[in-house]
Amino acid sequence: MEYIYLAFKNGGAFMYVILGTLVLGITIIVERLLFILVRNRIDATRFVNRVVELVQAGSVTNAIELCRQSNAALPVITCAGLKELGKSPKEIQGAFELSAMSEIPKLERRTHYLSMIANVATLLGLLGTIVGLIQSFESVASADSSQKAALLSAGISVAMNTTAFGLMVAIPCMVFHSYIQSKTNVIVDQINENVAHIYHKLVKPRA
Repeated sequence: MEYIYLAFKNGGAFMYVILGTLVLGITIIVERLLFILVRNRIDATRFVNRVVELVQAGSVTNAIELCRQSNAALPVITCAGLKELGKSPKEIQGAFELSAMSEIPKLERRTHYLSMIANVATLLGLLGTIVGLIQSFESVASADSSQKAALLSAGISVAMNTTAFGLMVAIPCMVFHSYIQSKTNVIVDQINENVAHIYHKLVKPRA
């Protein structure tokens, strides 16, 4: 812990800026994980089968009420289509599409910032290192010959702290960006597949 404290302290102002990107990255990661894995967690197969069962039994009101029990994207989009049941297939499809245009972007919101934060943290680390090296060379230039090697080594060691810290922030952000993006794509594909299935069941009797 003492080494980490000294490395952070000696890294200069850039370490605090990188720390800010770390806090922002963690905030986005936690918020996205809760939204994707908790709020949008649903047994899609069971939900769709139950909705279709209720609609085919003529209990559209109960199907809508079932959708309202969850804030996940799939039930919200399904509810929008069910409310238009009895109208033309085009109007039902339009309701599904309009709701999807509202809900799907919520799944993808802020995820792209993780990639940006990773890049910014890396660049800030490199910039901090360059600034630190410049300062080290300037201090060595006016030092005694016997002290130059020691001062230069110490200066380079301190300067490298910002690069190391920047990479420590960037790597987890990139990993979580890929993970969250993958989970989001799975949910979006699941929504598209199940909404299409429900739509087919809703308009089939009218064909």
